[in-house]
Amino acid sequence: MNEDMIKRLIDMLSPIAVKFAGKLVAAAVVLFVGFKISKFAVKLLKSNKVFSKLDANVCSFLASFLSIAIKAIVLITVAGFIGIPMTSFITILGSMAVAVGLSLQGSLSNIAGGIIVLIFKPFVIGDFISTDGVDGTVTDIGIFYTKLTTSDNKRIVIPNSIVSNNVLVNTTHQTTRRVDIDITVAYDTDVRKTKEILLNIANSHQKVLREPDVPMARLSAHGDNALVIAFRVWCNTDDYWDVRFDLLEAVKEEFDKNNISIPYPQLDVHLDK
Repeated sequence: MNEDMIKRLIDMLSPIAVKFAGKLVAAAVVLFVGFKISKFAVKLLKSNKVFSKLDANVCSFLASFLSIAIKAIVLITVAGFIGIPMTSFITILGSMAVAVGLSLQGSLSNIAGGIIVLIFKPFVIGDFISTDGVDGTVTDIGIFYTKLTTSDNKRIVIPNSIVSNNVLVNTTHQTTRRVDIDITVAYDTDVRKTKEILLNIANSHQKVLREPDVPMARLSAHGDNALVIAFRVWCNTDDYWDVRFDLLEAVKEEFDKNNISIPYPQLDVHLDK
């Protein structure tokens, strides 16, 4: 290759090199500015008053999602500056997203469930909940899983997709709770006297409340083997089990003192010869 050929080659490639260099510079500027905008957007989001009221896990997730989304847009723009066909690039990204989405379908549904729980707060840490056949005190709410501790100190890990899609009972959400006890007595029992005894037991208990309603004892059913008396009292949610156990013990003691029997199922058998 002689000197003239080299010169002609340089003359031919110089415009291409200048043009490509310009694209590289533009791409670098877009990349730099785009990443700066990503940081600024995340910082602006975190300083928002509404955002600051959300759970810490929600804040972290949303900030990460916003940062990744902006950076993805910047990278696509940079690819366009360099000359990569946008249609092909977006098609590849779409195919990758579909493949990842299918492989992580369960995890993504858990993330969605976690976001729903963290934003709408059907329960918070410390609440006692029942869902999908299990119950316990909430000890941790994560993006993927919610962790419970049962009354006998076992840990239960529930996927957030189950927590957000199933019926859930939050036992401790309200500050007060009603104790419902059905008392059975023999058919020959004096119902009025029995009701007085039950109300005296309730009224003498320090943790039984008079609001939102006073204690109640009413005949509720004629059972197959006994009369059923509905015994209802209100108490603070934290006192529920203490009140329930105390009332059951007191009922047994007072019934024994007053010769009120608590019947058990009976079956009469007739033998024909």
